Amino acid sequence: MRVLMFGWEFPPHISGGLGTACYGLTKGLKQIGGVDILFVVPKAYGDEDQQIASLIDAGEVVVSNRIVNYKGFFRRMHFIEVGSAIVPYTTPEEYENLMSGTEFGKKYLINTTFSGKLTFTGSYGTNLFQEIANYAAIASVLGVSYDFDIIHAHDWLTFPAGIAAKMVSGKPLIVHVHATEFDRSGGNVNPGVYEVEKTGLEMADKIIAVSNFTRNVIIEKYGINPEKVITVHNAVEPIENREMIKREKSINDKIVTFLGRVTLQKGPEYFVEAAHLVLQKMKNVRFVMAGSGDMLRHIIHRVAALHMGDRFHFTGFLKGEDVFQLFSLSDVYVMPSVSEPFGISPLEAMQSNVPVIISRQSGVSEILQHAIKVDFWDIHAMADAIYGILKYDGLSTMLRNNVKDEVDNLKWEKAASKVKEIYYSLT
Repeated sequence: MRVLMFGWEFPPHISGGLGTACYGLTKGLKQIGGVDILFVVPKAYGDEDQQIASLIDAGEVVVSNRIVNYKGFFRRMHFIEVGSAIVPYTTPEEYENLMSGTEFGKKYLINTTFSGKLTFTGSYGTNLFQEIANYAAIASVLGVSYDFDIIHAHDWLTFPAGIAAKMVSGKPLIVHVHATEFDRSGGNVNPGVYEVEKTGLEMADKIIAVSNFTRNVIIEKYGINPEKVITVHNAVEPIENREMIKREKSINDKIVTFLGRVTLQKGPEYFVEAAHLVLQKMKNVRFVMAGSGDMLRHIIHRVAALHMGDRFHFTGFLKGEDVFQLFSLSDVYVMPSVSEPFGISPLEAMQSNVPVIISRQSGVSEILQHAIKVDFWDIHAMADAIYGILKYDGLSTMLRNNVKDEVDNLKWEKAASKVKEIYYSLT
């Protein structure tokens, strides 16, 4: 079976959990066998692992005026591909209107005189909607240029691309929801993003949700038929050369870590307030916030206002070995997310034998037994859990003895097997 898969990032070039999850699933599919992946990204850098998938750089796809022989229709017709700033749709509304007039089983035609390659930043900048539209145009080219059995699109950024590929090929579309706009915005939903998500969910033949938490959001907030939505929990990549990434502490203080985007969704302000409560009971503890985001300046000001500057450290965004080096120094990891579809970082902490505290409002809480779970808003319960792990060796030891064995059983091959079953159900 061959899968045309659309993502927005691929390790080592990632900004969060989406790229990590895409890599883990793709690697898992490679290991179980029987699935060949064509993985498309807006921008490739050349140092990605191409042993697990054939990586296609959208920026290297030539857009041209050409003749295409449409299989199954026994005729030749003039097909003109799309590109650059003359893409005929620039907003989700225009895109939906354009796509709604397209009949399934026929090829999607766009008229333009452009010929060449498009330029993608592959980032999340001010031209994001334009890049998403351009990416969908490239997907229409790929949809008639390659033979494949299934289309698999990850998150809203690639849903238009998945729809475009489906339109031109007639092949089944699976959309994989790693987060929704309700998670990212804290309820202050961007209507443009919501419309893209809803259209993608409605056009999909099957939907994969990373947790039951996310599955319920898809059903309740987007009005999707429950029979169409299947939960496949994420997993975690095994650590290689575990001893090579360990760091030795140069201080005697305990270290409590937050790692993630410093945004409303991740609950960094609750971490700060809990830290303030802990410091009122014990002094030999330091708090580390690893990440970047739109709330970072606010968080720094709040830490200063609470006079915790000498006990609080900001590392900026970390990835790769730097993440595990930080975990090797940590005594507790806290994920106080307000709305977390899954959450891979607690699993990475557990791989390093670090006790974890996670919010009940996270998908990963559905599968972890040896994690302390609190409501994100309950800073007193969070502080009590942090204090208990740091103060009582018995609790810390019990958690450390169990977390690694538990997380080592959460393998991407298991998730990949479930996804493969979904593929075959549609062919």
